Amino acid sequence: MTDVALVIFDCDGVLIDSELISAQVLLEELARIGVKIDLPYFFQNCLGRHFAAVAERLARDTGHAIGAEFERRYRTRLLERFESELRPVAGAREVLERLHIPFCVATSSNTERAAHSLDLAGFSGLVDGRLVSASMVARGKPWPDLLLLAAQRHGVSAPQCLVIEDSEMGVQAARAAKMPVWRFTGGSHFRAGSRWMTDRSPADKEFDDMADFFRLLNS
Repeated sequence: MTDVALVIFDCDGVLIDSELISAQVLLEELARIGVKIDLPYFFQNCLGRHFAAVAERLARDTGHAIGAEFERRYRTRLLERFESELRPVAGAREVLERLHIPFCVATSSNTERAAHSLDLAGFSGLVDGRLVSASMVARGKPWPDLLLLAAQRHGVSAPQCLVIEDSEMGVQAARAAKMPVWRFTGGSHFRAGSRWMTDRSPADKEFDDMADFFRLLNS
């Protein structure tokens, strides 16, 4: 893959090991308002989507409106958990430090939350000025808008990008953007939820250890 001019990393589940924490907090906060979902529902319907899309799906499936006040409580509680529990994905920082190809981070989270989470996980200084978020585009993943914005900002064409994603929504977004995509399956949420994350769209490559990134890149 010597023609790669930009590597686009997803954030949650690729650089930071956050998805299982997010799932647990969402389930807990929904239970407080009488809405009960389980982990299979989360992995099948929420993983990789921006919050507005999750709220819309929950309202449709449960009949409960998920408003701005709930979102504020959820985000506050999530950041509290991140402060004590959030960790980087093993080997992810080392990949960014060694990578000589330009890279950026494209996330379904809002800009403030993503920047703070990356800082908590030890990526401060590595991703400054490299973040694009769902709050910058009209349509989040699985639409291609976010990835196309990342490519546009770096002045490269879609086929010159390599997308590293964990979620089905992210892989679909890369496909829609006509970008090659690798699926990373090394996050703790894959170990917890792999039995529910079935019928996944095929990625060009799949790996579960960041230590394999450069071997795959050079193969």
